[in-house]
Amino acid sequence: MRLLILPILFFFSLSACQLSSLTSGLFEIDSGAVIYQDDFSNPSSGWVNLVDERYGTLDYFDGYYRVDVQGDHQMLWTGPGMNFNDVRMETDTIKVIGSPDDIFGLICRGIDQNNFYFFIISSDGYYGIGKMINGVQSIIDNPGMLPSETIAQGKAKNHLRADCIADRLEFYVNGQYLFGVTDSDLSSGDVGVIAGNLDSDQTVVLFDNFSVLNP
Repeated sequence: MRLLILPILFFFSLSACQLSSLTSGLFEIDSGAVIYQDDFSNPSSGWVNLVDERYGTLDYFDGYYRVDVQGDHQMLWTGPGMNFNDVRMETDTIKVIGSPDDIFGLICRGIDQNNFYFFIISSDGYYGIGKMINGVQSIIDNPGMLPSETIAQGKAKNHLRADCIADRLEFYVNGQYLFGVTDSDLSSGDVGVIAGNLDSDQTVVLFDNFSVLNP
């Protein structure tokens, strides 16, 4: 079991493209229909481009979206600046630099730097579903991250899926269901990607084929 303690978190997101919820019932969307997607081939598609010598880099890189976290015990997360209620999110991840003491994955219902849900794995095969509420971070229904052989370790590619539906949060990796929890603290917000260091100086993760589907 791995404990997750990352006391320093920095949030970068766009606010210029805030949208009302696409799953609020204003119009019918078929279950499984894609309501937002980005393969990061267009560096002007709306995600953050940021270079900060203290904390790291968020940018487009060779057809991927790159999260480069500098310094130990730090996390970076960002999203396209949208607002959703119930969603199914998917993305491909590749860890390219850093020690196995890392985390990376997806977020949903992001309100600000202190309030969001996260679905994370590590490159040595651990996973967890957690939340940041009023600046307090926790893994939901477990004291720490748990191991799974489903997770491809090292610098291998992993396909992540996270469902945020009403008060139910479910996590899938490489097509396999890992874990589900119930929590009602957050009901809507941004989606996005997250990466962090536990005790190393740098973690770099590439994200591709980011999709949001109507569940």
